[in-house]
Amino acid sequence: MRTSLPPLPALLAFEAVARRRSFALAATELHLTASAISHQVARLEEFLGARLFERSSRGVEMTEAGAKYLQRVSGALQALTAASDDVRQGVRNTLYVHSTPSFASLWLMPRLGHFSQAHPGVSLYLSASHQHSDFALGQVDLDIRYGVPNWPGLTVRPLFEEHILPLASPAFMERYRLREPAELLSAPLIQSTVSVVQWADWLTAQGVEQPVERFALRFDRAQLALDAAVQGLGVALESSTIAAGHLEAGRLRPLFDVGRHLAVQAHFLVYPPRHEQRHEVAQFLRWLQAQAQAPQAGPGDGTGGT
Repeated sequence: MRTSLPPLPALLAFEAVARRRSFALAATELHLTASAISHQVARLEEFLGARLFERSSRGVEMTEAGAKYLQRVSGALQALTAASDDVRQGVRNTLYVHSTPSFASLWLMPRLGHFSQAHPGVSLYLSASHQHSDFALGQVDLDIRYGVPNWPGLTVRPLFEEHILPLASPAFMERYRLREPAELLSAPLIQSTVSVVQWADWLTAQGVEQPVERFALRFDRAQLALDAAVQGLGVALESSTIAAGHLEAGRLRPLFDVGRHLAVQAHFLVYPPRHEQRHEVAQFLRWLQAQAQAPQAGPGDGTGGT
């Protein structure tokens, strides 16, 4: 018997208090008394040898140890809940995929109907966040990550090459009539703070050494940056692959000649090697890579992608 596992009632009490920031509200949710919740949390703190909460006049605050513990535990509890629901509902062949939010919304979602038609026996569960999945918790089968690959011990497969270039709405282009990259320094620029290619990288590649003094808008994901550009609020420096839907619909256009782009590989399929042995995982891998390798129209013809 594994003695390193904490008692489940204590874990549930801790998670509820952390989420609701209240012992009373956690007690109501779990149909217990506040005293019972307090007892369970104390039991867990004794088990861990660490204090998880601090009570003050402002309410309940998590300690640093509590916040770090919640980050690890909440995913494990979600995985347990999902697995239990699947068994109760008779769901088989479930596939758990995690992705970055913008990729999930702008690239993956428009294609999922095709996967469902091709593999009707697979029940797909998709979650999205910037935080990478912890495979040790058994949360997901596959993770679609964005960034510079440095994930030892995992299989890492690049999905496609992307072209990063300035994109703007037709109305914005008509209003500002920018002709050269240097003119961008006097135009409202939109920054995606998580992008592997920043404005300084692109401008330097175009021979513009002067730094950007300020950004009109800053966002922590590509989807919001693209939405702002569609509304004519500025110029977004984004992937023509991820922005394909906006480009196809004419909501966005490349600001300059499409040869003025930076090519990167920034989206990756990541998973433990053993996961590929699952039939559902292998099916999704083959399908996703076929989608990623399908011929893509260049942004010069107004499509910007598949």
